[in-house]
Amino acid sequence: MDPLTQAALGGAVAQTRGRPRELAKALAIGALAGMAPDLDVLIRSEGDPLLALEFHRHFTHSLLFIPFGALICALAFYPLLAGRWNLTFKQIYIWCLLGYGSHGLLDACTTYGTQLLWPLSNDRFAWDWISVVDPLFTLPLLALVILAAVHRKRGLTLVGLIWGLAYIGLGAIQHERALQLGEQLARDRGHQPQRLEAKPSFGNLAVWKVVYETEQHFYVDAVKPGWSNSRVWQGDSVPKLDLARDLPWLTGDTQQARDIERFRWFSAGYIALDQNDPRRVVDIRYSLLPHRIDPLWGIQLDQGATSQDFARYYTDRGDGRKALGDLWQMIVE
Repeated sequence: MDPLTQAALGGAVAQTRGRPRELAKALAIGALAGMAPDLDVLIRSEGDPLLALEFHRHFTHSLLFIPFGALICALAFYPLLAGRWNLTFKQIYIWCLLGYGSHGLLDACTTYGTQLLWPLSNDRFAWDWISVVDPLFTLPLLALVILAAVHRKRGLTLVGLIWGLAYIGLGAIQHERALQLGEQLARDRGHQPQRLEAKPSFGNLAVWKVVYETEQHFYVDAVKPGWSNSRVWQGDSVPKLDLARDLPWLTGDTQQARDIERFRWFSAGYIALDQNDPRRVVDIRYSLLPHRIDPLWGIQLDQGATSQDFARYYTDRGDGRKALGDLWQMIVE
């Protein structure tokens, strides 16, 4: 999730092991450790644009790396804070361990994919229970951990953690209900999906994007699982990427062809040719409006490139303000 949310959760879990007068210190150290795994964004290459995608949510987010990541954080914080705050290395390490350890699990609750079991597995875990940014999750948790530190009341921390668990639990329930609506949509069309996923749309648990795969196509729709009535916005479909059909000029021994396979892994196979630009291969799972195929990112190919040239990674937010306004209307309808 976003750095503010990771800091709030990291600080909250660290506060569970702090005495009342130490809650502000635990919050600061746990928050910094909670954000630390995302330093993997610094792993990038000017020559290889996809390297950053491969290493984001990679080893720094692994469950097996938590003790080592916490140790690195503690070694960095100890000379800066131990004397000033009268802390032992053990106390700093415990707070770092709790803060750092919260990061990968929270990321796995989102839709992006996290390599929790590296190096045992390169599988990307995405439980699809919450958006990567959700103010209703973040702001109450953040407010409660700050109040706990100011008033030295750990009970407020526990309230914040209960709120976070309850919100993610609600997301898990909504996720299952969105899947059921997606399965019904597919049955109504006479389809038997090979795969079907539901993902929360940006910043909320009300409207969900449903993506399913048939033998030849991907289908994208939006659903709003209600407690009495549910809403469906039927969306678009796109042919699955077929290299021989869509990119007949691309040979398998080129770097661009290898980059497509790297992007396929990153996108869990949900890739297609951009319908507006035949040079682009896109990840159809993500768009600002959940019932549209307006991809937020993809790779751009060059028919005139050499066999060693890399594909170019790009992002495209489009008219974000209008899309968020339209999404808000879907949420409140």
